[in-house]
Amino acid sequence: MDESKKLLTRCEAERILSGFDGKTVLVVGDLMLDKYIRGQVERISPEAPVPVVRVISESFSPGGAANVVSNIRALGAKPFVVGRIGEDAEGEMLTELLRKKSTDVSGIVRDRTLPTGLKTRIIAHHQHVVRVDREATRTLDGPALDEALRRMEAHISDVAGVVVSDYGKGMITPALVQRIVSMARSHGKPLVLDPKSRDFGIYRGISCITPNQKEAGEACGMKIETDEDAVTCGQRILDQVKAECVLITRGEQGMSVFERSGEVTHIPTHAQEVYDVSGAGDTVVGTFSLAICAGASWKTAAYLSNVAAGVVVGKVGTATASMEEILRRLDEIADA
Repeated sequence: MDESKKLLTRCEAERILSGFDGKTVLVVGDLMLDKYIRGQVERISPEAPVPVVRVISESFSPGGAANVVSNIRALGAKPFVVGRIGEDAEGEMLTELLRKKSTDVSGIVRDRTLPTGLKTRIIAHHQHVVRVDREATRTLDGPALDEALRRMEAHISDVAGVVVSDYGKGMITPALVQRIVSMARSHGKPLVLDPKSRDFGIYRGISCITPNQKEAGEACGMKIETDEDAVTCGQRILDQVKAECVLITRGEQGMSVFERSGEVTHIPTHAQEVYDVSGAGDTVVGTFSLAICAGASWKTAAYLSNVAAGVVVGKVGTATASMEEILRRLDEIADA
């Protein structure tokens, strides 16, 4: 029997999810625009041994930290996003997509020195054929940094918690992290961070860090292949970051939760069919953070986020999970 099922009953899940409604969460991170080109492959190009994709449709969705924002909004909470975009058509499209989700975009800083990050994925027959990235990595500094800090400081007292989504594009710097840590601590707000840097020491002082297995292994200088490896690495990260919790997402192996108390919880994956894992980490950090803000324990919040991730990997493209989908999937897991 899967003992992790005992972590969350349907009644408890309903209580936690109902607590999301109306909560405001500060999301700080690298904002991107995702573009999806869907089509069919009917032949191989005569010019080179590559498929020719006949385009059927094109669509756009918020990506990077903006996908965390979308996931939080889909669960009934109110994200306040702080990030930067370029002064370009892609930036306009991203802010418009967020506005359509009733998201406050007044914290977004425009930077004329760099383009808005654009990730274009070409998909044929549900298969990811290729991804094309157009972006510039530049450290946030000067007037743009000052403006971002002002917007965070103006809202920190009104939020239930803080999420930092580091995609390594320059928005999240060691100095900025420590300013956010100071703000969160002084106002008693939980701070959850999804890392990109291999040096987890720059994230010292946060409440919880949520690396995937590869990121955790690189930070610890080891390869994680077993639960025992995960325990060794998780405890090292706890000591390095001085966090209350470390949540390592482990793909097909589920996730592992390490708490300052010494408690370790391994949660198996509950995905049915996996079509696309892009953005699943954003679903985890968004759902997990909201659950903590709603009063859930670290391991219960992790279990709920694991269920939510199992919903979105069954969809193609960066996607979100609704409360109804999470509860339905929870029922299916309980009956399995």
